[in-house]
Formats: sequence, structure tokens, C-alpha cells
Amino acid sequence: MDEKIKLSLLSHTDSNLVLNEELIQDLWSQYGKLIRVKLDNGSLIVKQINFPNQKDHPKGWNSDLSHERKVKSYQVEMNWYKEYNHIIQGAHSPKYISSQTCNNTIYLILEDLKEKGFEPKVTLNWKQIKLCIKWMALFHAKYLGISPKGLWTVGTYWHLDTRPDELLALKNSDLKKAAPLINQKLNASQFQTIVHGDAKLANFLFNASEVSAVDFQYVGGGVGVKDLAYFLSSIYNESELQNSEQLCVDYYFNKLIGSIKVHHPQVNSSLLEKEWRDLYKYACCDFYRFLEGWSPGHHKLNSYSQKVIKKVLQCI
Repeated sequence: MDEKIKLSLLSHTDSNLVLNEELIQDLWSQYGKLIRVKLDNGSLIVKQINFPNQKDHPKGWNSDLSHERKVKSYQVEMNWYKEYNHIIQGAHSPKYISSQTCNNTIYLILEDLKEKGFEPKVTLNWKQIKLCIKWMALFHAKYLGISPKGLWTVGTYWHLDTRPDELLALKNSDLKKAAPLINQKLNASQFQTIVHGDAKLANFLFNASEVSAVDFQYVGGGVGVKDLAYFLSSIYNESELQNSEQLCVDYYFNKLIGSIKVHHPQVNSSLLEKEWRDLYKYACCDFYRFLEGWSPGHHKLNSYSQKVIKKVLQCI
């Protein structure tokens, strides 16, 4: 790490020494590293972003458009932390410390959630699932009606307008034809918020009583059920989804509407709930559309997902 950045870390924490640097993980497609920097007075997380000369995508999607999307995603994340990231009771996110560019490397410096006891989990119990769903509900209520200036106009990493190559590769002709209509239906909702955009299990960290979300590269405008649909697909297999999906959706709306009534009493929450409940299956189908083009045969593309797609296509 550049000495200038180390000095900056020391100044932000009133520390005197950088004790060591711990690699947490490489960023997607080798676009940098996520590092924990331990100091004599605490620790910080540094997202070190380097744009590679040679693009290396795990699924082979190495186009210039793919690269441009990733470059924008890091700028969006920077804007999110600097301009939007508010404290929300029950919906934690890392505190922004600083961001700098040095020697063609971008550094995003955040609080270390490990110091507050937050850790990743591979599997969840029902209590932890509810914490994640509550996080999404409170987050969506907080940013209801906020314009996503400087973020993605339409959030989620699979948004149709940013995935023309995956749409072209889609074999399901009926779904390919309906994709713009599904996208339009979601975007036409009169109730828009800001969505996390990549709300999978790996992007939630847990302590004894709270959950915190990380990785805001695809944060932007949209209907909240996009996050919910994607999250449930990340924690449940086919049979679990069939058995638990409705319970999760009901819990989400219980928390969402409760928060909206407190913070946005002028909003017709009954109408919002009716509209977003109907859009939930469209949100699922929108993600499955991307997945079928991006990774045919993916385990999430099962008989249950096909039922959802069929149901939506019948409504289009």
C-alpha cells in the first residue's frame, strides 16, 4: 500500500503505526483487493481498486461494456458512501472514512465492522433471515422517493439496460421478447426507492443482535422487492423457497409498511404494498432473465423459477 495512504489511515484514527495488512479477498474479476489494515489504535477496511489492462471474468464476459460497468460501479459506490449513507437504526452499513486516488489506484476507506462484532455467515437461522429482511425493509423505507443522483438510475447489477450481451445470449425467446416489458413494468411503479442492488447473503455481516450490509456498487433506483427477490434466491434452494417465500414476503411488508407509516405518513402505504406485492414476481423474473443469459444451467434456474417465469409471461 502506498505510504501516502498509510499516513492518511494513521491520521484518521490517531494512530502511530501500521501493524499489518490482511487480505480479506480479491475483488471480482481481479479489479483490486479488500484489505483489513491493523493499526496500533484500531483497524480500518480499505477497498483498493485497480483497473486491469487484461480483463479476466470468471464466466468469460470480458467485453468493454462489462469493464465500463465495473468502472462505473466503483464510482457509484464512492458516491453512495460520500453523499447518501445515513445511519438507520436496524439497518447498519459501514461508516465512510475517506476516499483517495494515488498512483492510478482508488482507495475507499471504511470502518472495520469486525470491531463491532460483525462477521460473515454461510448459513442462516430464521432469526438472522428476519434481520436481513428487516434491514431491507428499513433501508427501502428510509430512501423512499429519493432520487438516485450520482448512483445507478436503475439499481441492481443485472439491470436490463446494462446487460445487452446476456440478453442476446438468452435462448428463451418468449422471455427475451418480454424482457423490456418486465423492465418497464418495474420501472413504471409510482413508488420508487433506492435498492442495495446486490443484496445476497455474502454481502451481509452479523453480530449478536444486528446485521450490516456491505458492497454498494450497484445501489440505485428501483422497487424494494428487487432486493428481496434476489436475497431469497441467495439463501434458499428450490424446495425451501417454495415453503418459505410467502412468509418472508409477508414479514418484509410488515416491517416496510410499519416504517413508512412512521417516516412517510403522507404516502399511501396500502397502495404501495399492493403494487410492490404484485411486482415481486416480476422482480424474480427479471433476475432469472439475466441468469438464463449469463449462466445457463445455473442451479437457481429450476422448476420453481420456471413456474415464476411462466406466470409472469402470462401476465405480459
